[in-house]
Amino acid sequence: IMTTRKYDLSLYKRGDLLEVPRTLFTHFGIYLGDNRVAHLIPDILPVITKNKSAIAKMVTNNQILINHMDKVCSQPPLDGDEVARRAEKLLGSVTYSLLWYNCEHYVMYCRYGMAISYQTYQVELSHVGLMINRLLDSLCVTLSVKHC
Repeated sequence: IMTTRKYDLSLYKRGDLLEVPRTLFTHFGIYLGDNRVAHLIPDILPVITKNKSAIAKMVTNNQILINHMDKVCSQPPLDGDEVARRAEKLLGSVTYSLLWYNCEHYVMYCRYGMAISYQTYQVELSHVGLMINRLLDSLCVTLSVKHC
């Protein structure tokens, strides 16, 4: 049985940053109005959804956070129309990269003027910590010292 998810489009304003928590990562998009969302996905250039199931195509669960990054980002958001214009202007001009330019980089540039990804930063930090632990383990084995 397939259920249709309905989203209250009156909650969204042009230029809103939409955040969809998923299992491992969060997916991001910019609401353009008229049930259209611009978002960056792997192996495809930025996408603007064009049909009535636009929000549903971006969302894989029932939770959408609106402008949640406003609380986290040190920069104030740009005007909603400017955010949407930036999102539309980037169509076809950028390529997805998980580490260097993902959906979060895309929406952060559009809304705040800086292409950053907090998720990527967290992953990089965890990898640096893992590499340091491995280096310490290796060094301790070489020196025949027990690792704390």
